[in-house]
Amino acid sequence: MSRSRRFACTLLCALIPLTTLTAQTPIQQQYATTANRIIDRALADSAAWHKLAELTETFGHRLSGSVALEQAIDWTIARMHAEGLENVRGEPVMVPHWVRGEESVMLLEPRVANLPMLGLGNSVGTPPEGITAEVLVVSTFDELERRASEAKGKIVLFDAPFVSYGQTVQYRATGPTAAARVGAIGMLLRTVGSYSMRTPHTGALRYDTSVVQIPAAAISTEDAAMLHRMQDRRQKVVVRLRMEAEMLPDAPSRNVIGELQGTEHPEEIVVMGGHIDSWDVGRGAMDDAGGVVIAWEAVRLLKELGLRPRRTIRVVGWTNEENGGRGGQAYRDAHAAELDDHILAIESDGGVFKPEGFGFRGSDAARAVVTQIATFLTRIEADQIGPNGGGADIGPIMQRGVPGMGHQVDGTRYFWFHHSDADTVDKLDPEHVAMNVAMMAVMAYVVADMPERLPR
Repeated sequence: MSRSRRFACTLLCALIPLTTLTAQTPIQQQYATTANRIIDRALADSAAWHKLAELTETFGHRLSGSVALEQAIDWTIARMHAEGLENVRGEPVMVPHWVRGEESVMLLEPRVANLPMLGLGNSVGTPPEGITAEVLVVSTFDELERRASEAKGKIVLFDAPFVSYGQTVQYRATGPTAAARVGAIGMLLRTVGSYSMRTPHTGALRYDTSVVQIPAAAISTEDAAMLHRMQDRRQKVVVRLRMEAEMLPDAPSRNVIGELQGTEHPEEIVVMGGHIDSWDVGRGAMDDAGGVVIAWEAVRLLKELGLRPRRTIRVVGWTNEENGGRGGQAYRDAHAAELDDHILAIESDGGVFKPEGFGFRGSDAARAVVTQIATFLTRIEADQIGPNGGGADIGPIMQRGVPGMGHQVDGTRYFWFHHSDADTVDKLDPEHVAMNVAMMAVMAYVVADMPERLPR
């Protein structure tokens, strides 16, 4: 071959897309064009971001038992009906009804200052006058055990640095019980977040019923560090904690559901969504109205494109994920007879930042299939299939054998805003939200439309 012909061949090969040079699977051959149509349409506008803004700014935060949550569910059901989703409904769930009330932490010694705080979810309240006590600052449970003799009658502050959510959240969940066991009358917590601008984060605690229940609240990273330094300087630290928090009787709520019915096997279901409730601070935009909206928009988009799969795609906004998990449990119980025909469950509850892919938990054969489908998402850099799929709301049905996926994004900033007043829609990029819609729509559609069921 002449030098000029070799050069021409090299140039031509460089211009041929890589996918044409490698063997494609039947899934890739059958669905590549459709996947690109879905992605193109999802990225064409910012409809999902605007829907998310309207939901969260019209109703605000949506704690279980609140009027705002039920109004948001009513609005979602009406909007789904208007958009032509099928079998739209609210499925009844009884949920915990915790009320925050007025609350404060006032530093009294060595100086007087009001400290930003948030009571921890499900905490008991204080007497009306509050509790005033010296503070004992510790960094770990082990340090509390070593200093147990100093804790009686005091308010224990856990100043535990954020390492990871999974590791650090234990101080929020079980810190009040640990403090009560050594005689403390209240607990404060360095907020569980990776960044702070004096923004406390709330979240649920768990009481051990064998130990007295004491009130518990989070304070900011900056103030926890300040109180720790005061103690290190041998200054006496005294605070007054006031909390009106109380747990009321369970209240009625609903899981909100809409569908795109399948053409050949409507009884077989791909279910996806997030949780419609939020904590009673911020507006619950990324945690987790975003998860509900991207699944909802994915189904609406498929309907708009005229793409009706063989199986049914069901979007769910689960209720009460934050302080009880009742929505996921009620869904499992209401649909127990259908779970053998639940092909795949996908949950989004990690924010709707720039997407990266999915975690998956299921059989090796199923993993091979979803890995092929994920190649369609390479153009939006969301083609990863990680080892750990699932979530709090789909956990109950995964325990019954349903394969599960967890929607994964760039989580760098998630714990800056999580469970705080800063969880608002302006933190989210409209283009990234649209990408998340695309990845949910592509994965759900192909799994729902393949000739063969996803293997278990």
